[in-house]
Amino acid sequence: MTGNRKALIEYRLTQARDSIREADVLNQSGMSRRSVMNRLYYAMFYAVLALLQEKEMGTSKHSGAIALFDREFVKTGTFPKEMSKTLHRAFELRQKGDYMEETEVTADDVAEIRPVTEQFVESAERFLLKGN
Repeated sequence: MTGNRKALIEYRLTQARDSIREADVLNQSGMSRRSVMNRLYYAMFYAVLALLQEKEMGTSKHSGAIALFDREFVKTGTFPKEMSKTLHRAFELRQKGDYMEETEVTADDVAEIRPVTEQFVESAERFLLKGN
């Protein structure tokens, strides 16, 4: 792995960890659950970008990154299907909060996604740091 690629992977993993911390701060300060969910989704998204970078793959669209994750990491058995379900659910909730009028991300939604976000990011980190 080249130094540049390794640096980019580390950068994306840092973004993922930072996004989890940001979600926790927003949640503890009583900010909107929409903002909390946004940060939780982005934590997973940045972890996916790190994984794709390891394979020298990328995309400009969220749906494309999710599809590549499913194809390259879930369908191959590298990660369990549950990780795909978690990512899709977080994407759905983030879309709901960011773009759908008259809908609200609930406290139950945040409680559902917060712990699995951490597991998702940790799984990606373990995979990337062990060198596959």
